[in-house]
Amino acid sequence: MALSLPAMLRMPSRSEYLLVFALSVSLCSPSIRADTLKITSTPSGATVEINGVAVGTTPYEEQLPGGFFHKTKTALGRRLQNPMAARIGLAGYTTKEIQMTEGPMNWVSLKGHNHGEYWLLKLRHFHVDLDPISKVFTGNVSADLPGAEDGHHSSDLMPEPAIEDVIARAKPAVVRLKGLNKSGSGFFVTEKGVIATNAHLARGEGSLLAILPAGQQLTANIIHLDADRDIALVKVEGDDFPYLSLGAASNVRQGETVIAIGNPGGAMPFAVTKGIVSAVGKLSAAGPGIWIQTDANINPGNSGGPLLNGRGQVIGINTLKLEKRNVSGIGFALSATDLLSVLLKYYPDPISPVTQLLSTSGFAKTLSADPALGTIELLEPKDAEVYVDGKFAGDIPSSLPLAAGTYHVIVVKATGHTDWTTRIYVFAGAHTTLTPWTE
Repeated sequence: MALSLPAMLRMPSRSEYLLVFALSVSLCSPSIRADTLKITSTPSGATVEINGVAVGTTPYEEQLPGGFFHKTKTALGRRLQNPMAARIGLAGYTTKEIQMTEGPMNWVSLKGHNHGEYWLLKLRHFHVDLDPISKVFTGNVSADLPGAEDGHHSSDLMPEPAIEDVIARAKPAVVRLKGLNKSGSGFFVTEKGVIATNAHLARGEGSLLAILPAGQQLTANIIHLDADRDIALVKVEGDDFPYLSLGAASNVRQGETVIAIGNPGGAMPFAVTKGIVSAVGKLSAAGPGIWIQTDANINPGNSGGPLLNGRGQVIGINTLKLEKRNVSGIGFALSATDLLSVLLKYYPDPISPVTQLLSTSGFAKTLSADPALGTIELLEPKDAEVYVDGKFAGDIPSSLPLAAGTYHVIVVKATGHTDWTTRIYVFAGAHTTLTPWTE
């Protein structure tokens, strides 16, 4: 599902929802038959927001007109004239969002007169079980941040691979997501099953069906719906999923090549389109955040999928396209910086791709097994600086996964020594140990 920019512009604001809700409640007088709305949670004491405004804590009760729960019999009966959504949140637990209403429906009298649209509350009692954050948000998030502690980016370590290789490595981390009446895309951001997608795809769904490229189908539970930005996080059960690294918006360059992967409706799944970055910045008409404009096709079903740079980093979440007469080929992705701002609530210390690549365990082992990579290992002399293809790669001891099928220039610098330089061809899957100043 991909939103059009005009559709985004037509969405009522939170303040408009609140105004209508407040007016509806204020019109409920003692003479009008009322029913009780209840919202509870386990554990209790959670803050309840209705259409973005805090109204109390669980257990929460409110007297509302009977016409909010069932169709009124006369035109004078009170009707709910707006949808209602509740967010239930408690410190240390994941926040849950409930779409409380169904609609819109048209109220037509027996004489055929149309009295406008209305919504109905689905239940009189809504209950949610809140999950501890520590049990839900597991695994690691990888992000290539500006100003990282080591001062370098993962792109410094490896040359930009062929686009075909970028796609081959990224595609296993992309999923197709299906709801009751809509579908879209998403991608893994941790190895423990956390998937990023658009909120407009997940909103109103109890859960989604996640379909992996190999055909495996898993239930994806919604674990976060952002209140402001079009970002949602869902999770499937499992371990060791391939996941994508995030690239900061400040590193995105106008004109650079980008790749969109997703599941356009009515076409082949896990399809790829290519384009360039047309612009980067604010786009108030689309909503808060940093937006990346691209000419890569973002079609219905691409929503929630990754927009990748030439090194396979996610720089944005494909979100919407501009639909306007005589205008085509303009799509927008919400930046990975905005996604990271959400993830940092649950993962305050993301792993930098540099750290991953230089590590001798975990992700680095996965990379070393990649048929498109080989590993160069240096053990001595300790604390000497290593440069790969002119870029700083870390201090010895180091284990460096490098692109295979090409030559790399390795330079080692140490106090009291002249620079040691070698040019080595890296074979796919090979592990080579170098001993500077002895070879």
